[in-house]
Amino acid sequence: MVLTIDKSGRIVVPKPMRDRLGLKPDMELEVLERADGVLLRPVEQQPSMLKVEGLWVHQGTAAPDANWARVLDDVREERLDGVVKT
Repeated sequence: MVLTIDKSGRIVVPKPMRDRLGLKPDMELEVLERADGVLLRPVEQQPSMLKVEGLWVHQGTAAPDANWARVLDDVREERLDGVVKT
């Protein structure tokens, strides 16, 4: 399949291909430069906090406006609720 870049640098991915690949409007794509061209792929959305062996572990980079005091309070409250209910 051959696509054209318009004068604004945009590429239109045909609808059948978007449907097949699950590409939606406003979806973020990552662009990787390769020796033979470029690769576009959807950005995988991952939660910043994961529970690992019962502990919350931060993955990646925190948002600059993250309220860590609030996050810790919420986690403590959740743990207390778990203890009180058992």
